[in-house]
Amino acid sequence: MGLTKRFGGFTAVDGIDIRVEAGETFGFLGPNGAGKTSTMRMIACVSPPSTGTLRVLGLDAAAEGHRIRARLGVVPQDDTLDTELTVWDNMLIYGRYFDLPRPLIKERATELLAFVQLGDRRSSLVDPLSGGMKRRLTIARALINDPELLLLDEPTTGLDPQARHLVWDRLYSLKRRGVTQVLTTHYMDEAEQLCDRLVIMDDGRIVATGSPRELIDAHSTREVVELRFATPEEHDRASAQLHAASERVEELADRLLVYAADGDATAERLTGNGLRPAAVLVRRSTLEDVFLRLTGRSLEEE
Repeated sequence: MGLTKRFGGFTAVDGIDIRVEAGETFGFLGPNGAGKTSTMRMIACVSPPSTGTLRVLGLDAAAEGHRIRARLGVVPQDDTLDTELTVWDNMLIYGRYFDLPRPLIKERATELLAFVQLGDRRSSLVDPLSGGMKRRLTIARALINDPELLLLDEPTTGLDPQARHLVWDRLYSLKRRGVTQVLTTHYMDEAEQLCDRLVIMDDGRIVATGSPRELIDAHSTREVVELRFATPEEHDRASAQLHAASERVEELADRLLVYAADGDATAERLTGNGLRPAAVLVRRSTLEDVFLRLTGRSLEEE
């Protein structure tokens, strides 16, 4: 409660309150610098809160950090694999950090490498593996102690779409097994796909909380009309016209977003009023629209 993290005169996390239920996937969504990673480091008991109360798995993080860490799996934002060792040796060495018996480590390592589809790469050195393979190995390694809570900081940053979807599939499987997951991301589609509930953070504060559907219903409209124009001048004229007409509009560098209950009817009305966009797209609202509404910034600007 009232969780705060300060670095000198800078407040990275500013008095947030959250509660994560057992078995759910809970997300922190926000731009770079929003305070997501600082929050995760406090939950992982590697960075103490400046003020506030933090309990993890029912334990006081300030007094029982070592007991909490033994029950966590952590996937950091940057891979910390031993790149000069093999896939198999990375699993064995990490298991020893938890004082697990060697036969148990070998059993779990075999199961986990199969789970992340790296069973055939156990003898490969880590360094030449693809980014997606390294990320899957990091997730497998984080599960070696059979954690009750899995922390994932930007789990798919830098991965191509195929690798991202494979990681998502593995995280879905963990959810079905009942593993509680807390993740940070600045990918709106990732949060919408994975999270049961989430908070949107901005400048160290929580600005909204709920399920993806609840947030969309509360802060956006049913549909969005995207308008693209051939020249910057046409874009600017259209923006001025839409604002003058009191349309709910968000202006991005390459397009204008007009929020509406009926996208097709709105698109027809706007073009009938003299707008001549080069392209028109009607789509359903997403978490990105909520993000724009609450923070006023697009992901492209981060």
